[in-house]
Amino acid sequence: MKAQISTGDRTFDITITVALSLLVIVTLYPLLYVTFASFSDSSQLIAHTGFLYKPLGFSLDAYRSVFDNPGIMKGYGNTLFILVVGVSINLLLTAVAAYVMSRRNVMWNGFFTFLIVFTMFFHGGLIPLYLIVKDVGLMNSLWATIIPFSISTFNLIIMRTSFQAIPESLEESAKIDGANHLTILFRIVLPLSMPVVAVMILYYAVEKWNAWFYASIFLKDRGLFPLQLVLREILIANSTDSMTSGAGSADQFKIGETIKYATIMVATVPILCIYPFVQKYFVKGVMIGAVKG
Repeated sequence: MKAQISTGDRTFDITITVALSLLVIVTLYPLLYVTFASFSDSSQLIAHTGFLYKPLGFSLDAYRSVFDNPGIMKGYGNTLFILVVGVSINLLLTAVAAYVMSRRNVMWNGFFTFLIVFTMFFHGGLIPLYLIVKDVGLMNSLWATIIPFSISTFNLIIMRTSFQAIPESLEESAKIDGANHLTILFRIVLPLSMPVVAVMILYYAVEKWNAWFYASIFLKDRGLFPLQLVLREILIANSTDSMTSGAGSADQFKIGETIKYATIMVATVPILCIYPFVQKYFVKGVMIGAVKG
């Protein structure tokens, strides 16, 4: 027998569907606009006003200019180095620290947890950080964007809470079999916490991919600039001259506009491609790390 749906439930479903559809349109349209603009003919794009529903003409000139620019490709390489090395260090140190904090028999565990959580609300600020990076010799080095940000307190708390949900009996059984703490962490705890590990990878990867502020402070050599810092120069400083050489001043302005959109796409697509592979772990991992403890 088919259940009857009341008028109130039907109205509620329609309202939610309309609201979510509008939210999707508002969220998705800017990305579609940038995509269409990046493939548009520069002259037609400059003359166009209002909404953009499809590419105006079709041209790959902007993408050719972007990939021909050595600054973009060098920035990609620097960002990939920061991403791979940085996320590896982040994940390793966060997992080790979370394992220690999740053990109930660690001396002064509550005190150290308080000190770690304290850093979420109070810290020295930018100037002390700059002086420390300078004094340890990390200035103008990619390591300056990696080592000072090795652990996020927020991510550490999420992972610690997830580790606390693992039954102690598994650890006790492993110790009876002769396993040490490193074996327990890497052979038992982490494999059972893959949803949270995936969330940590996503959080850290997005943070590394989008980072530009500290790179602009610690890096002076343009050959070390990450992709987002190169993108910032192109979008804010309007620095597209190196990609429009050989064109007249009017043509430089036109081509420069499409180059900006193409650069945004080049910097955004990799993260959009990675996200679907970890999406299935995302909600589960966050809930595991947020509900317990």
